[in-house]
Amino acid sequence: MNATSCKHILEVGDPAPRTPQGCEECLKTGDAWVHLRLCMTCGHVGCCDSSPNTHATKHYHATHHPVIRSFQPGEGWFWCYADEVFAE
Repeated sequence: MNATSCKHILEVGDPAPRTPQGCEECLKTGDAWVHLRLCMTCGHVGCCDSSPNTHATKHYHATHHPVIRSFQPGEGWFWCYADEVFAE
């Protein structure tokens, strides 16, 4: 992702995942997820929109932290909710 594609690029850090095991909320409730996403502002780990609970998107709506990245092994893409920009 670069500054011309997303105005929120300055908010992207290198946060440590708050949990390496899976979606924070699903782990608490015993639910399953499909794929994981990492908030690049605070390190929240949430489940993707294909998962029943869509915790990554819910985290964005609650916090307005705009940029996530895939937290799947071998994937390195980013998504900015606010600008609706995908980048690898």
